[in-house]
Amino acid sequence: MLAPLALAAGTLIALSACAGTASGDTDAGAPDETRTGAATNAAATGPRIALTYDGGLLVLDGTSLDTLADIELPGFNRVNPAGDGRSVMVSTAEGFQVLDTGAGSDDEPELTDLVFAAPSPGHVVRHHGRTVLFADGTGETTIFESSELLANAGAGRLPETETVPAPEAHHGVSIELADGTLLTTIGTPDARTGVRALDADRTETSRNEQCPSVHGEGAVRGEVAVFGCSDGVLVYDAGVFTKIAAPDAYGRTGNAYVTENSPIMVGDYNADPDAEGYVLTALTIVDTETKTSRVVPLPEGVGYTWRDIARTADDGAVVLGTDGALHVLDVTTGEFGASFPVIEAWEGPAQWQDAHPALVVDGGTAYVTDPASSAIHAVDVATGELIATGELPAVPNEIAVTG
Repeated sequence: MLAPLALAAGTLIALSACAGTASGDTDAGAPDETRTGAATNAAATGPRIALTYDGGLLVLDGTSLDTLADIELPGFNRVNPAGDGRSVMVSTAEGFQVLDTGAGSDDEPELTDLVFAAPSPGHVVRHHGRTVLFADGTGETTIFESSELLANAGAGRLPETETVPAPEAHHGVSIELADGTLLTTIGTPDARTGVRALDADRTETSRNEQCPSVHGEGAVRGEVAVFGCSDGVLVYDAGVFTKIAAPDAYGRTGNAYVTENSPIMVGDYNADPDAEGYVLTALTIVDTETKTSRVVPLPEGVGYTWRDIARTADDGAVVLGTDGALHVLDVTTGEFGASFPVIEAWEGPAQWQDAHPALVVDGGTAYVTDPASSAIHAVDVATGELIATGELPAVPNEIAVTG
């Protein structure tokens, strides 16, 4: 049941040292022109939304929230935008499988046969026109030009890729900067300790191992990269690593929420290593220019999970609270402002994979899933006005928006 909404009009925004070797299909056949051209019309036709549920995938029209496709796919699957404006990476048992949402066209959504093979597929990172995949089962990083996925998928092949191995397999993440620097995590199956920098030739140039349990990444203004640690945040700026310690002995940041136009990182924050469950009640705000951070509590009685933070088009942030409302955060002052009720109050998941409300922002529109009612809502982030509601044939879990 939808709670009363503040009235007005609009939309909202959301939120993974050897030489590289080439891999993937390098057949130089012509790309599918219909599919390539469709991407340029994405703005005219609007976005599409990919949702997971227990046993399958849903693809929705991002404007009407009508269900366009219901695709059976056993298991717990994760979804991430692929970076080409149309495709979504579905993490399956085989690797990163390409879901064609049909965004920017009249094409029917399709779970293609294209798979970037990866044992235990993990993070998908998009930055500066490149898509970076991390395989937890090997520690390998796979990199390709985001636009080439769209250009080649219509012809039934994967784009040309670069594969960068890791010394050991671990649950990690990599991000490539505009100058070709690859930042990739250091770890083993038992522990993660930091990040190393590889130049464009994939020679290690520096490393920092003062980031225990490293997890979560992002790039803010000026190509400054950030990573979460269990005792603060690690920043890579102009070739130099800087550790920003948390104010608490244990102050874990596991996810970074960034925009490329702001020097501010917003992160989740947990100061209690013995806390049960996945609901948190504070955020960390990191200023990458001054190399400082501060902890910001949520409004009293309000919690969230990692699925419930998103950055907005004006470089602010919004949090979907356990009270069912969207809470707008000024990342410069650290103050919460307007709150817009959207769904009923909810409780955190017993296991992190369990379905619970999720938030993603695209342009001026916030998409909020409501597993309790098997629905999704589109809300104007500036006004809190309800734009559309979609009734779903299954309980939604993870969400990705493309187009």
